[in-house]
Amino acid sequence: MSTNTSNKDIRTLGYVIRRTNYGEADRILSIITPFGKKTVIAKSVRKSKSKLAGSIELFSLIDFNIHQGKSEFGIVTGAKMLKFNGNILKDMARMELAGVIFKEISRLAESSDNAEFYEITDQCLKGLDDGTDLRLVETWFWLNIDRASGEEVNLYRDSNGKLLQEDRQYDYNGQEETFFEHEDGEYGANEIKMLRLCYKAKLGVVKKVKIDDALLMKILFFARTLNNV
Repeated sequence: MSTNTSNKDIRTLGYVIRRTNYGEADRILSIITPFGKKTVIAKSVRKSKSKLAGSIELFSLIDFNIHQGKSEFGIVTGAKMLKFNGNILKDMARMELAGVIFKEISRLAESSDNAEFYEITDQCLKGLDDGTDLRLVETWFWLNIDRASGEEVNLYRDSNGKLLQEDRQYDYNGQEETFFEHEDGEYGANEIKMLRLCYKAKLGVVKKVKIDDALLMKILFFARTLNNV
């Protein structure tokens, strides 16, 4: 949801992906919304009696009201927390992965208003909160960041343009960004199918598929390699 209530007032859903103390009681917030990243100021939010203080938290889906004045930064005039993914705070590994996700989303959204960055953030935070295997969350994240950035791997044809076959094994050429047939290759039908599913489906759907540890680690390695992690 993102609507203009006037020429200068905006209402939008968003997640805080970075916050910095500013002045005596304000905070500068970077928020990812369905229409890209916005930088806003939450005035007096660090004061104990602030009406905004309890509504603007990391890992929370927030309904923002923002006034855009002459400054390049919008001013938060209202905020309502819709969902707090608080389970992330109970696990250091989940917090660390959330930090990686926020950093990468912030970097990519700096030069793009692609709505998929918001959707990816939303899906990943839900997964981190509901106990989805961390390896699957990370795999899905890297693959979909790659796709949203226009770098989706061809999972249907090999380096020679031939359709990938279920009874063949393949390796991946990172320089050419293609699969090529190899009798001892790392990737077969199961890996290809799982990678296709991660690209096509939401994380909430992918997590319902039974996947063994060896296969999960293999596609995680592939996803990391794509993004030079």
